[in-house]
Amino acid sequence: MTIDYQARLQKILDTVAADAVAFVPGANMLYFTGLHLHLSERPTIALLTRQGLFFIMPYLEMLKLEQRPDLAAQGFAWSDTDGYAGAFQQAAALLRGQRLAVDGMTMRVFEWLALAQAGVDVSQAVDAGQALLGIRAIKTPQEIAWLKRANEIAESALAATLARVQPGMTERQIATVLNDALNAAGSEGPAFGTIVLTGPKSALPHGSPDERVLGADEFLLIDFGALHHDYPSDITRTFCLGTPSAEMRRIYEAVYRANAAARAIARPGITCGAVDAAARHEIIAAGYGDYFTHRTGHGLGLSGHELPQVAAGVETVLQPGMVFTIEPGIYLPHLGGVRIEDDMVVTETGCESLTTFRREL
Repeated sequence: MTIDYQARLQKILDTVAADAVAFVPGANMLYFTGLHLHLSERPTIALLTRQGLFFIMPYLEMLKLEQRPDLAAQGFAWSDTDGYAGAFQQAAALLRGQRLAVDGMTMRVFEWLALAQAGVDVSQAVDAGQALLGIRAIKTPQEIAWLKRANEIAESALAATLARVQPGMTERQIATVLNDALNAAGSEGPAFGTIVLTGPKSALPHGSPDERVLGADEFLLIDFGALHHDYPSDITRTFCLGTPSAEMRRIYEAVYRANAAARAIARPGITCGAVDAAARHEIIAAGYGDYFTHRTGHGLGLSGHELPQVAAGVETVLQPGMVFTIEPGIYLPHLGGVRIEDDMVVTETGCESLTTFRREL
């Protein structure tokens, strides 16, 4: 599929209250230009102005720009020998008298100071980070198709992994099996560091797998995702290989109900705060409100975590094309944690789960 990057760039100019917008390598640069560039010690900045698109970039990256005539972009290239000051000074001439906006969520002080030292007036610069995320929050049908495929790949890998998992394996061993299964299923790689947590460690929402051994009759929490065309899935399921205790069943059922309640209420016109409240109500009613320690979900796209934020009090209204997670959880330090996470897309009439893997314990 051909993406109209000129239309995406024009959307920035139509949305951001500034004469020029500067952004650095990362999800925004990929979304708005299609360029895979890396944030490193070599400064690279895209400058979108009403006169066109310009790049400050090292010579070694120029071929990528030359291969993209559709961007109609000009490069100010610099070498490791000469340094980047001259390229920044050339670009600074474009920005004289113009109000600058920057991607404040990604740009480092490093790039900010380089612009200032080149003569760019950064004192009145505004942060365009939220505006850029707002544009990206409404997914195209193609983006949704890629996100759906990322879910399918992840679910295939999870099924293959569960067929091999057994008590006695370490968390790292299980994570390795899952990552290998992702590759075999066609993933471009893990969407993020695969989380595999067992027993009491599963009470850590963002724990890391280590040499702990999975025992029988305890929780196994797996949070992972696949990548397809740079778009991720983000899925969590919690298992018990054996016989769960009565308390394990209680907290699992509470999270199960919370997940179902949030999915049921999500639709166009509903606020993100209302979705969070629906999930939180079920967990509070079960007596575990103090142990649901994070938001119900987050937007999903090239960044993994983006808009909309599904959290208490957030008045953002769901719109068709938004994709986000629903992932309530309960975390008991003495026992372990349960999280059930699905990837959702808002449709014209409701909300569809891109994740179909079974949710029952």
